Amino acid sequence: MSKDMREQGGMPDIAPSRGGVRIDRVVTSGTFDFDGGSWDVENNVWVIGDDRECIVIDAAHDEVAIARAIAGRKVRAILLTHGHNDHINVAPVLSRATGAKVHIHRESRIIWKLSQDGDPDVFHADGDEFRVGDVVLRVLHTPGHAPGACCFHVRAMNVVFTGDTLFKGGPGATGRSFSSFDTIIESIRTTLLTLPRSTVVLTGHGESTTIGAEAPHLDEWIARGH
Repeated sequence: MSKDMREQGGMPDIAPSRGGVRIDRVVTSGTFDFDGGSWDVENNVWVIGDDRECIVIDAAHDEVAIARAIAGRKVRAILLTHGHNDHINVAPVLSRATGAKVHIHRESRIIWKLSQDGDPDVFHADGDEFRVGDVVLRVLHTPGHAPGACCFHVRAMNVVFTGDTLFKGGPGATGRSFSSFDTIIESIRTTLLTLPRSTVVLTGHGESTTIGAEAPHLDEWIARGH
């Protein structure tokens, strides 16, 4: 891992690797702008791949820092978990720099268009798969925090990238436009909590966790509400 990566937060201790495939985290800073408000945020940008190629998950805020993590590798795809500006705002420029296509769920287009001109390159769907190195990322459609929100499950590495659907301590926020608490709870219950309990949860903001650590708290989240 490079000095730049360590300075930006490094890797969570529980993030796995498989053979030559590793997962790098870049922590970037910017603003989340939505519903007339603006909030300072730090985002986790994930780069998964081997020494030859990689996939970028959520191109947020700082294309230079992300490029350092890419480190000259071929970028197979830029995958976006959802359309909020703090997860997508450097996706177009990163796409132009690397030649990689930007992928997002079709239902995320309504929010994408709030901050971006034009359309993303490709609309992915539940069950679609992306290969990098010798592992496969599978799309899990998990709406609720935003329309079209998706997670990316890497069964071979026992890891799931959850964007803003599931965090350490509960579901993502649903108190804004185009969100639904009941929907995010259903997505977590029927899709994420069915994964093995040892699955590592790599989130869009903050610390990582595991499915097993979060699953016992579902009823608490429901009682707490959004």
